[in-house]
Amino acid sequence: MTMSDKNLHIVMYPWFAMGHLTAFLHCSNKLAERGHRISFFLPTKTQPKLEPFNLHKDLISFIPITVPQVDGLPPSTETTADVPFSLHSLLMTAMDLTEPTIEASLRDLQPHFIFYDFTHWVPALAHRLGIKAIHHCTISPASVGYLLSPERKLDEKPLTEADLKAPPPSFPSSSIKLRAHEARELTFATMKEYGHRISFLERLMFSCRDCDALSLRSCREMEGPYFEYIEGQFRKPVILAGPIVPEPPTSSLQEKWAKWLDGFHAKTVIFCAFGSECILKKDQFHELVLGIEQSGMPFLAALKPPMGDETIESALPKGFEERVNGRGVVHGGWIQQQLILRHPSVGCFVTHCGSGSLSEAMVSECQLVFLPHAGDQIINARLMSGDLKVGVEVEKGEEDGLFTREGVRQAVRAVMDDDSTVGKEVRANHAKWREFLLSEGLEKSYTDDFVQKLYSLLK
Repeated sequence: MTMSDKNLHIVMYPWFAMGHLTAFLHCSNKLAERGHRISFFLPTKTQPKLEPFNLHKDLISFIPITVPQVDGLPPSTETTADVPFSLHSLLMTAMDLTEPTIEASLRDLQPHFIFYDFTHWVPALAHRLGIKAIHHCTISPASVGYLLSPERKLDEKPLTEADLKAPPPSFPSSSIKLRAHEARELTFATMKEYGHRISFLERLMFSCRDCDALSLRSCREMEGPYFEYIEGQFRKPVILAGPIVPEPPTSSLQEKWAKWLDGFHAKTVIFCAFGSECILKKDQFHELVLGIEQSGMPFLAALKPPMGDETIESALPKGFEERVNGRGVVHGGWIQQQLILRHPSVGCFVTHCGSGSLSEAMVSECQLVFLPHAGDQIINARLMSGDLKVGVEVEKGEEDGLFTREGVRQAVRAVMDDDSTVGKEVRANHAKWREFLLSEGLEKSYTDDFVQKLYSLLK
């Protein structure tokens, strides 16, 4: 029996955030489809939320982890969705405290590989036990290359705002550059403590530096130059897991939303959603909903209440609900995003550019408007609007980073007006990439190659 005839056993230990957990589970499903065994560590009460998305219960075993208590972290905290952003660092500290539990489990399980992302201590632990450590990145190759390239010499000098405004010296020619406010915010975020006595940047640097291989969720056709750049810079195996193509939904859209959307003409409704963790300042929340209102089109916006407000109703501008009655809804709860994007009435998607949302957006028939909020979302937006030209990014102030209702209105009209030159270009490009992503055998060929690369690491 050759090594490539033997089924692999892989442990997954993603950061306790729903976007990371679901991304790792997507990868797990693809590997289990080929007969490989997966042991998936996740917080205890999070298991029921992911259970419906486990498509291979005979091969993917969820192993519950109790999140350790940390001073300042509410007792029932399990994922980033349970606490405000300011407490994410404490949740990271709690995850770091699971190291003894993970070590005991790894000794018992004896897998071939462990896939991880933010737990920078995993490679040293894995190597002691003869296990290969794979840094499975949930951010795009473009983001990894721009932010973390060894060319930046991050281990020798602190990152500055001026550094981040421009790409590293031999970064591929592209539309990806950061504006002053973005570079400033990103520098602050990456240098901040994330866990006990370690910055977010150090955590990512060590995770990339110490792994046996980097795994990236993309494809050569869309991000080839960035993939080649990373491979040359990190000087270790870089494996492409292929693009994330969402599984067709198995449930149906809630009757309340299906009935409401059925009341509009095909491709006329704007859908705006910013994920489970994006919370806007109140003035920007107002600019966003007023800009969508002023587009003159029917809309459904799924947004968290802005800072300082408990409910959506209390946060809306005066007179707004009366003006949009019958054609517009702002909803503060969870919503079936994938199913709404597939509804025939929905024609435009205003997104914060989280990687999960983008993967659903790219296979939808909606026109795309990008309004990135933080971190790698900014680079995703530049890649999509500048390199691939599949949508339009809302303009923001160079220094203050603020957008206006007029900027939102203009971006929506640019992609939705039939006679818009920009609209015609992004529609054609989006249709081309959608066809590519849905082409038969694409995911299969990437996953097959991914598995072969994993086998080669064991030789």
